[in-house]
Amino acid sequence: MSEKLPGKIAVIGLGYVGLPLAVAFAKHFFVVGFDVNEERVEELRRAYDRNMAIPEEKLRSPSLLFTSNPDDLKSCDLFIVAVPTPVDRVKRPDLSHLQEATRLVGRVLAKGAIVVYESTVYPGCTEEVCIPILEQVSGLRAGVDFKVGYSPERINPGDQEHTLERVVKVVAGQDLETTELLARIYGLVVTAGVYKAPNIRTAEAAKVIENVQRDINIALMNELAMLFKRLGLDTWEVLKAARTKWNFLPFEPGLVGGHCIPVDPYYLAYKAQEVGYHPELILAGRRINDGMGVYVARETVKLLIQAGRRVKGARALILGVTFKENVPDVRNTRVEELAWELREHGIEVFGYDPLVEEATLRKLGLTPVSNPFDQHRKLDGAFDVLILAVPHRIFREHSVEDFLSLLRADDFSGVFVDVKAVFRGQTKGVFYWCL
Repeated sequence: MSEKLPGKIAVIGLGYVGLPLAVAFAKHFFVVGFDVNEERVEELRRAYDRNMAIPEEKLRSPSLLFTSNPDDLKSCDLFIVAVPTPVDRVKRPDLSHLQEATRLVGRVLAKGAIVVYESTVYPGCTEEVCIPILEQVSGLRAGVDFKVGYSPERINPGDQEHTLERVVKVVAGQDLETTELLARIYGLVVTAGVYKAPNIRTAEAAKVIENVQRDINIALMNELAMLFKRLGLDTWEVLKAARTKWNFLPFEPGLVGGHCIPVDPYYLAYKAQEVGYHPELILAGRRINDGMGVYVARETVKLLIQAGRRVKGARALILGVTFKENVPDVRNTRVEELAWELREHGIEVFGYDPLVEEATLRKLGLTPVSNPFDQHRKLDGAFDVLILAVPHRIFREHSVEDFLSLLRADDFSGVFVDVKAVFRGQTKGVFYWCL
């Protein structure tokens, strides 16, 4: 196995993880960016990234080829697999994308190549699931004819500070030689440095617990918020006081969605149960966070009753539906459960998100409306309930008066649910609540 740098790199999967990798490596190598989504590939060929993560000029690199044709992968000698690893309807790992991508690589794999996985998986998945597929499809032997490594993705969508280049990259190969070579290759694009894990299973475990830890910490904040509500305490004042201690971690309550945090704990839980261990804390955190959309909806219904408004037939406007601020991704958004629960109480649910297409809003169970802050103000006084679920930057540019003007002006007070407490302490004349 040669220690020379690759001549051509293939990146399989051009989403939030794969595309930044392809663009970064194109500064040093010729890169083939592959995706099975032909519409996505065509957009990238036109230098358009629907995720708004990569600017047009970087997508026009002469060292970058976007394709859906597997034949374009045949001359590559380093394959980086960055495809989604979701869970199924009963929260078990869904490895179908990973397995299909592995078969794709196996069909074009040549002697001397390296295959690196970036997708988040449970410890042991690369060696127990992926390597056997590569060997079966290619007819080659891992560790002899080709090498395998793992380098977990750490992309944080919408974060312009902690980018690929600025976050330490963990790498691990199936042997020391592969680990050292991967460290050299990734070191060309990651200025923050490269950490060499002792083996692939360690790197897999490190990745999955990063999000497990965050999930549990947010779940604690959500549980405290629900408790403090019953105790008549202001959660944000409690947190403000607690943070005066140097080692109090600055987590906040909120809706947890996306392709990582709501998914990764189930991968580790699956592996734990496979070896006979029941992970109580990990699954408890998931139960709390999975239920927060419904909790917010039920608190909204209580506020409607307190305000003297009828629940059935009430009109609610949800602002922001993505899984986090300033990104267009709606995967595992808790707003879907929020809207569903409101509809179960007979409430008409409308939605607006400038980052999301109307068709997507409908799929989430919301009736789309035009920009409620439009200068013509056609929606003034149109709603009984206003829910600021995801406070995108564009929403924060508006005053609290702009938001309150959307509530119905009659003999009863309106309801303003401000999930992330953006306007806490600034509202008057309405029933206001935040987590």
